[in-house]
Amino acid sequence: MTRPMSARAALLAVCALLSGCVAGPEYKKPVLEMPVAWKVDSPWRVATPEDATAKGPWWQAFGDPELNALEERASANNATLAIASARLTQARATLAATSASLFPQLGTTDRVQRLQISANRPLTNYKSPNYSTIQNETTLAMAVNYELDLAGRVAQSINSAKASLEQSAADLENTRLLLSADLATNYFNLREIDIETDVLRRAIGLQQRSLELMSARHDLGAATGLDLAQQQALLDTTLVQLDLLARQRSQFEHAIATLVGTPAAQFALPVSERVVNAPPVPLGLPSDILERRPDVASAERAMAAANAQIGVASAAYYPSVILGASGGFDAVVLRSLFDAPSLIWAFGATLAQTLFDGGRIKANVDFASAGYDATVANYRRVTLVAMQEVEDGITGLATLEHATLQAGIAVDTGRRVLDMTTARYEGGASTSLEVIIAQQSLLNNERQVAQLRGQQLVTAVFLIKALGGGWQGESLASSQGSATAR
Repeated sequence: MTRPMSARAALLAVCALLSGCVAGPEYKKPVLEMPVAWKVDSPWRVATPEDATAKGPWWQAFGDPELNALEERASANNATLAIASARLTQARATLAATSASLFPQLGTTDRVQRLQISANRPLTNYKSPNYSTIQNETTLAMAVNYELDLAGRVAQSINSAKASLEQSAADLENTRLLLSADLATNYFNLREIDIETDVLRRAIGLQQRSLELMSARHDLGAATGLDLAQQQALLDTTLVQLDLLARQRSQFEHAIATLVGTPAAQFALPVSERVVNAPPVPLGLPSDILERRPDVASAERAMAAANAQIGVASAAYYPSVILGASGGFDAVVLRSLFDAPSLIWAFGATLAQTLFDGGRIKANVDFASAGYDATVANYRRVTLVAMQEVEDGITGLATLEHATLQAGIAVDTGRRVLDMTTARYEGGASTSLEVIIAQQSLLNNERQVAQLRGQQLVTAVFLIKALGGGWQGESLASSQGSATAR
């Protein structure tokens, strides 16, 4: 004969059956098609990536001490960076709170009260009348509850929180990268204006000397009033351009002030015409972008978090089992609280299973699955944009380097033309208009060289940002480790 299965044995059988069930799909990082190499055009300066190269302060490669100091100030005082750091702290707290579900929950119930029992409460026995009584009650008890994670709901919630923490860490690094790149871009634009302003000032000095020469020739009757007026008009136009450059410089200066966390009215950068050259940028392989850009890492961690949310939603299909136990003392008077008859206890299990919900669980699973599909599409989009930005940076630097060399040749040629035209004018063989044209041509060429050098620096910053700067993916693991240590 076989004996019928007891309730305890049935519960253990259910637990054994469901313990191997984990709701939700296993997360697999999608594989993207990546090109074998970048399209590098001449005259590209190749630099080999080296693991021994210092990571982090990528801006130090430009060799500008003032930029280094500004970057340090921005890292310490920028408000946007502080916001991203606070969100990372929130993500750590969320992971700690979610991980607490792995442990039993212990609580205490202490109650001291005087109460009146109703005489009109429902009867438990028709032959036993109810009476209204007033009495004291003192209760001291402790209870422990633990949810069996049969369907993996808790495990998937923790996986989602871990991925979200790592995403927040990547977002912080991406904010830091964007901040440092934005600061460097504004700084190099400002320095380009300083150099361009110096070009204008030298041109103004040259034009003033030409104006004095023409004025002297006009007094001697060797130059007409038209010659004098044309030279004066050129000088006035150049002075206007100088004022416009001053306005542009103040805008870049104010932007830098905001980035370093200083009121614009209290911030000033001294003028400097120091020439800074763009450093060689190590490219690596296109597949390196998947590990070298924090926004790509953030998009990938968002996929992992969304995949875990599918498991959390799918766990609702399975029963929820909570084990509980409690014990303590309950008495009418305090002096008998710890007597043996005052002892109370209870233990057992609660199993809850949804039988009909009108499609609510399925709708939640569909919602989580669609959210995962969106993160996959976003991951692909971010990676494609990253490759586009790198190619733009490579092409831009190669083109600008060639253009700068050509513009330098044009400046040398313009100087020779101006010298010969001025000498011919002083000898009476050229007109004042030829001198003015030569002066304007030289000024335009010199300004173009200054602008191209500034664009080279800005494009180098853009390329470094596109390659992920000095960020390294190990910071995700360190962020998770610090949260676990808490």
